[in-house]
Amino acid sequence: MKNILLHYGSQFENSTLELLSGGLINQTWKVEANGESFILQRINHQVFSDPQKIADNIRLLADHLKSINSNYKLIAPLKTTKRAELVREADGYFRLSPFVKNSKTIHVVETSAQAYEAAFQFGQFTQAFSKFNASQLQTTIPDFHNLKFRYQQFLDSLQNGNAQRLQACAEEIKEIEHYYFLVDQYVSAIHNPTFKQRVTHHDTKISNVLFDPSDKGICVIDLDTVMPGYFFSDIGDMMRTYLSPANEEESDFTKIEVRPDYYHAIVQGYSDAMKDELSKEENSAFFFAGQFLIYMQALRFLTDYFNDDRYYGARYEHHNLIRAQNQLHLLRCFADSKLVEL
Repeated sequence: MKNILLHYGSQFENSTLELLSGGLINQTWKVEANGESFILQRINHQVFSDPQKIADNIRLLADHLKSINSNYKLIAPLKTTKRAELVREADGYFRLSPFVKNSKTIHVVETSAQAYEAAFQFGQFTQAFSKFNASQLQTTIPDFHNLKFRYQQFLDSLQNGNAQRLQACAEEIKEIEHYYFLVDQYVSAIHNPTFKQRVTHHDTKISNVLFDPSDKGICVIDLDTVMPGYFFSDIGDMMRTYLSPANEEESDFTKIEVRPDYYHAIVQGYSDAMKDELSKEENSAFFFAGQFLIYMQALRFLTDYFNDDRYYGARYEHHNLIRAQNQLHLLRCFADSKLVEL
């Protein structure tokens, strides 16, 4: 690791590293050098086949903000002594970023105020690039939030998946098919010109927001999945991960519930940040956004279960089935919540 840091200059000769997270995707360390703090990350080359696309996207966004004299806080990687944004080693790609002083991350949403702050930050991120042509960004994970593609993967798993698992999951398959109308709604939305493609984060879990000590949002981080996308991707991921106190790993489904105040906090926070950026049709699609992302994740977990856990892996027998059932239960709770749009 010290050899990697030396690409950024001799001031890192006496640096210290602390592992912050093994992560599901990237590994993260905090670096201390000469009284300053930094964040070092190894980018998962299996998930991101071309990490240079990530670096190129972030550079484009940073250059745009500079060109319009924006004061939006974008955490961009530092450049090496050779002006590179990434360091490539035998065990992967690495990048170094400044550490934001007096900041913290939250891994579990504990209050609706936190949900509001996070939604505001993700909305502010997209709004900061309202004058930027999102089509300039490269796709870092193809078809990441393409619901039609994910449903086709599910259909393929019904044809080619584990026959024993398929036979045992007739009810789950029936329920997935019952919600197919969400695929139709998704296709209709992306072909509707009032649903605009924008700079979209695509991974809006609470840990991708930096907070100050008083739980006020500072900015969003981890820009690897930033691509052209639709607002319902970011809103949907927030609803999927903030609304219930139980996460996708919970096997006791009685703990899964939808908290209305968190829903309204997400809608209000995002709307406040986006100002007048959303169209009338988009403002009417917040509830769909939650359904869309919860359903897509249920699809992905069940598909992987039928495919013998090749993508997500499994820590125990039927792990991905439990995850899929968890998300289907959340989807039912959400559908039954009778939440009213703001």
